Amino acid sequence: MTTLTTGPVTTSFKPIANYDRPLWQRMFMTREMAIIALFLAVVVVAALIVPNFDSKMTMTYLLLDMFPILIIALPMTAIIVTGEIDLSVASVVGLSSVLTGVLTQAGVPFGLTILLAIVAGVLAGAFNGFLVTVVGLPSLAVTIGTLALYRGLAVGLLGTTAVTDFPEFWTSLAKAKIGDTGIPVVVILFVVLAIAFAVMLHLTRFGRGVFALGLSPEAARFSGVNVERTKFLLFVFCGAVSALAGVYYTLRYGSARGDNATGMGMQVIAAVLLGGVSIFGGRGALHGVIAGVLLIGVLGSALRLANVTSDVINIITGVLLIAAVISSSVFAAFRNRRRSGRPLKLAGSAKP
Repeated sequence: MTTLTTGPVTTSFKPIANYDRPLWQRMFMTREMAIIALFLAVVVVAALIVPNFDSKMTMTYLLLDMFPILIIALPMTAIIVTGEIDLSVASVVGLSSVLTGVLTQAGVPFGLTILLAIVAGVLAGAFNGFLVTVVGLPSLAVTIGTLALYRGLAVGLLGTTAVTDFPEFWTSLAKAKIGDTGIPVVVILFVVLAIAFAVMLHLTRFGRGVFALGLSPEAARFSGVNVERTKFLLFVFCGAVSALAGVYYTLRYGSARGDNATGMGMQVIAAVLLGGVSIFGGRGALHGVIAGVLLIGVLGSALRLANVTSDVINIITGVLLIAAVISSSVFAAFRNRRRSGRPLKLAGSAKP
């Protein structure tokens, strides 16, 4: 006769990584909240020690200058979360600016001109998305190429000339303020776009697919995410918003030129990474990105008012970005080590 003996059954539970800390820590002890806190600290210090920083005029021009970067950063966040990147956004801004000038010069009604410029941006984004998702080329290589292509088209359409004659109503609207607040009217458009992208990215099935795709394209595909369609749509969104920024840029400065917005793409990407989005994909939040854009803008504005040269401002911004990216990897490595007990390994580093 065989006797069966049973010992005590032990079950170990491992908490899900995102929920192994108290709620207040998950809400406030984050990379995004750290950027928001740093932004607020810079605003307070600048208001106290930099002459004229706390004036309405400074706030108005700061928001006007940062508006195109703010709106382009919204779709760029989603693209980088998937592990891709779009370096051509500044060239799309320039191309849509030139198209706005050329069509206005040809006598096309300005409402239709805006629509056609945005359609051009949609086509530019669709071309990027086609090369990435259908042809299968890496987005870095694709958008470096289209960066040159779209900029070349913009310069080719106008050459070295500029169009400066635009309807007064539209140029005034681009710079109009909400009453006596000093807040530009275009901030309303940004708020609408920010809410739309926040809902899409954080509260919809499509947005969950974006994050899943960034963590593992293969796992996302097996879970039902249409990887190619998702990436394609994000590039289209980015092209459309970049074109809208190009129309605004033209009206804001009253000039359509082929070299408009040169270098803006790097500012957008720097702000997105500073705002807590992982360059490796799978992580990021829009409130951190918005804070990152505003932090760069406020810091640059305060330093310019303090008579700091543009070269020094670029150095400070670059150091801040590098520190933000390194700190993100270090903190993630320590957090993973604490949870698993494995040796320290920085995010993105090679396997031993």
